[in-house]
Amino acid sequence: MIAVIGLVVGVVAGLWLQPTVPIELQPYLPIAVVAALDALFGGLRAMLDGIFDDRVFLTSFLSNVVVAALIVFLGDQLGVGQQLSTAVVVVLGIRIFSNAASIRRHLFKA
Repeated sequence: MIAVIGLVVGVVAGLWLQPTVPIELQPYLPIAVVAALDALFGGLRAMLDGIFDDRVFLTSFLSNVVVAALIVFLGDQLGVGQQLSTAVVVVLGIRIFSNAASIRRHLFKA
């Protein structure tokens, strides 16, 4: 219940405050969102499997976002930022779909 209240408060605050992302950080935002989604789907899968641990989830969430952003930053410094961004999205996308398939199998007992 607390998570739902936090989600509602966050959405309302975002709509009311309308925050902007600095131009320097805009290339990293989509990568951070995909990394966060990967952690969320992994946490949901772990919860359905009965092995969810909040410390593991928080560590996974933060490390996914930081590592993905660092990879893209390193790519920008080397001049191959777009290629590394694509690679990060592909890898995390595969993990998201793998977790989604596992969640689907668990929910539908397939």
